[in-house]
Parts: sequence; structure tokens; C-alpha cells
Amino acid sequence: MMEKKKVQVVAAMIEQDGKLLICRRPEGKTLAGMWEFAGGKIEPGETPEQALVRECREELAVEICPRELFAQVEYDYPEMHLSMQVYTASILSGVPRRLEHMEMCWAAPDELEQFTFCPADREILDKIAAGRRM
Repeated sequence: MMEKKKVQVVAAMIEQDGKLLICRRPEGKTLAGMWEFAGGKIEPGETPEQALVRECREELAVEICPRELFAQVEYDYPEMHLSMQVYTASILSGVPRRLEHMEMCWAAPDELEQFTFCPADREILDKIAAGRRM
């Protein structure tokens, strides 16, 4: 059996006024139309925090400050193994703009269930629901 490709990604739970910023994946990408937290792949030589800052700059045109590691998710998709570090984060400057996603919105933690998220994000949503720490 072939070893699955391992993909390391980071995601940001950007919080503002008690709501979280969520983004809808664009057409033509894997899991198109599903919701997720902003983020992306960690490039060689980057720390997870550096990758998160860069991805949010590229996807949302904002400067963020990663705060703490909220969750470490290991998830097997049919085509790859996803290793995702999820950080809480706040916006230092800029207003989020949709540069790569189909849609984006601010959602309260108890509204997240209304959105269809990528399967790997299920664990994050469960943790948010269990904690309601924000």
C-alpha cells in the first residue's frame, strides 16, 4: 500500500467581537463550496506562525497576530493525510477582504453548525462547541 502524502497546514480562528471569521472554498479547488478557517500550507523554512501570518495576508489582506495553539488535527482524506495546527488569532491591521475565497463572514460560535465545513474541521467545531471559551 502506498504511503499517503502528508500535508502540513495551519488555520486561524480569527476572533472579533465574539465572532469568528470563516471562509468558503472557491470553485475549482478541492472541497469547493465548503467552509473553513483561513490558512494554508506551511512552506519549507517557515514556522507555523509565519505561515499563518503569510496566508492571512495573501487570502484576506490583513496582518494577524497568532495567539495560542487551539487544536492539532490529524485527518485522513482519501488522497492525503492532513496535519493541521489551528491557532486563535486577532487582526492587527486591515479589514478582511475576500481575495481567494468564494464568500466569507463573521459567525458566532453557536452559529457555526449552520455552515458545511470541510471534514477535517469537524474536530475544531466540536472543541469550540465544548469549550465556548471565547
